[in-house]
Amino acid sequence: MRLKRTLAGRTVGAVGLGCMSFGGIYGDTDEAESFACLEEALSLGVDHWDVAEIYGMGVSESVMGRFLAQHPAEVSIATKAGIYPVPERHFRNDADALRASLEGSLKRLGRGRVELFYIHRREAARPVEEVMETLVGFIEEGMIGAIGFSEIAPATLRRAHAVHPVAAVQSEYSLWTRQPELGMLEACAELGVTFVAFSPVGRGIFADRFPDRDAFPPGDFRTANPRFTEPNYSANKAAVAPFQAWCSARGWSTSAVAVAWTLHRGEHVLPIPGTRSAAHLRELAQAAEIALTPGDMAEIARMLPAGFAHGARYSDAQWPGVEIYG
Repeated sequence: MRLKRTLAGRTVGAVGLGCMSFGGIYGDTDEAESFACLEEALSLGVDHWDVAEIYGMGVSESVMGRFLAQHPAEVSIATKAGIYPVPERHFRNDADALRASLEGSLKRLGRGRVELFYIHRREAARPVEEVMETLVGFIEEGMIGAIGFSEIAPATLRRAHAVHPVAAVQSEYSLWTRQPELGMLEACAELGVTFVAFSPVGRGIFADRFPDRDAFPPGDFRTANPRFTEPNYSANKAAVAPFQAWCSARGWSTSAVAVAWTLHRGEHVLPIPGTRSAAHLRELAQAAEIALTPGDMAEIARMLPAGFAHGARYSDAQWPGVEIYG
C-alpha cells in the first residue's frame, strides 16, 4: 500500500483494519478466518489494527494476541475502554476502571504497550481534564503510546488537547454519516489530530450487493438499526443503487470507492473499514489506489448528498454515550 497516513507519531498504511467483527457482533466468529484476514493485512501493508475490550468481551483482542504470538509483526494497535455492559451498559472513565481494562487488554494482546489507547465513550459527569491526567499517567508508565477518544464533540477534543496532545479521534464517518463535517474534521486538522473514520462502508450498505436482512444472524448489530429496518432500508437501497452502478462502470468495487471517498476528505483522515474476510480486505485496501477527481467527487455528491440516508444511524438504545454537536 503506497498511500500513507500519520497516526500517533507513526507512518501507517492509509487504510486500517477495524476488528470488531472478530468478536462476533455480525455473527459467530471463526478464528481461522480471522487469522487469514490478519495475515492478508500484513501482506497488503494494512498495518494499523483497531480493536476494543468490549468487542466480544475480549474475544477480538485475544484473537489478535494469538495471531501475533504466531506471526510476530510490526503493527500499530489501538484498543479502547470505557464501556461496561454489566449490570447494565454504562460508562466509566475513572482511573481504576481504565487501568483494569488496559491491563486486561495488554494481557490478551500479549503486549506490554499499545500504540494508541482510546476512551471508547466518555463518562459525561467526569471532567475530561481528569481523564486526561489518568491517560498521561499511562503514557509515562509506558503502557500506551498515545491518547485517543471515540465519538466525542469538537469542544471536548479542545478541552482534552489543552491538557496533553490527543493523537486521534474516531467517529463513524461515511457517505451516509456526515456529522464529523460539522466541526470535528476541521478541529482535528487545526490541532494536528488524526481523524479515524469507522464504518466507512456504512455497515455494508456500500457494497456491490446489499446485505440481506433475512440472513442477519441473531444479535447482528444491524437488526435493530433504523437504517436497516423497513421502510428505511428499501429507501436506502434505492438511493445507493445508482452509486453502485457508477462504481461498476468504472471498474471499481462500491466498497473501495466508499473508503476512497473518506481518504479524499482530508490528508488527516484514516478510514478503518471492518472485516474478518481476507478477500473483502483485499477489496477494501484498493481504496488507497483510487484517485477520485474533483469531477468524481462532485458526481458522488450529486448522487448521495449529505443527509440522504433514511433513518438515524443508531437506535435509541445505541445512542447513549455519543456526544451530539452541530
